[in-house]
Amino acid sequence: MIELRTPTQIEQMRPAGRFVASVITALAEKADVGVNLLELDALAHQMIRDAGAESCYIDYHPSFGASPFGKVLCTSVNDAVLHGLPHDYALADGDLLSVDFAVSLQGWVSDSALSVVVGTPRQEDLDLIETTDRALAAGIAQAVPGNRLGDISAAIGEVARAAGLGVNLQFGGHGVGKTMHGEPHVPNDGRAGRGLKLREGLVLAIEPWFLHTTDEIEFDPDGWTIRSVDGSRGAHMEHTIAITADGPLILTARD
Repeated sequence: MIELRTPTQIEQMRPAGRFVASVITALAEKADVGVNLLELDALAHQMIRDAGAESCYIDYHPSFGASPFGKVLCTSVNDAVLHGLPHDYALADGDLLSVDFAVSLQGWVSDSALSVVVGTPRQEDLDLIETTDRALAAGIAQAVPGNRLGDISAAIGEVARAAGLGVNLQFGGHGVGKTMHGEPHVPNDGRAGRGLKLREGLVLAIEPWFLHTTDEIEFDPDGWTIRSVDGSRGAHMEHTIAITADGPLILTARD
């Protein structure tokens, strides 16, 4: 069921969005050569405790997961792009790290993701991150009353195709509210003018993710971490936004 939020409820969602943005920023600042993925998860866990928030990940167990996730943060490195399960790995110079984080605070959920390069960057990684970020901005710009869900998807896909990237449709954005994943599903490609008509009060997590040279993925034995089938690197960007009469409101803005 698709739920619309009142202006009052959207205001109530702001603290969760600000908190998620603060954690994502802290993680990006902490990420450095030699930092262990488990240290990043521990930092996020401590910030959750300090804020009185609740992790949306630690007990999460969808149909595709081999077991409950068990951590509070997704850390995907290099050819891993989604749902990376934090493990004992120290970041190396040049690693491309994507962090994805969602919590419930004061009864409302926000969800966000960011990709960064640790240490010395490769230009192709910077380009991939920049393209993914532009795709996110293009999708958000279409999140206005009267547009269609396909307008968001088509805008994301257009940026990807212009950069020569393929788009995988197995995982995408989603509705957000009292729980992390709700209707509607927001694919990262589609046809403009098609699908659900967008209305004030709809809250969405929009999250483009792309791989350098493929759109095919595979799962690690942990049952969670998703990688490219050819070893090419991936980037992932995500914001939680609310559709309002004044345009899209980015609840997880990091500015």
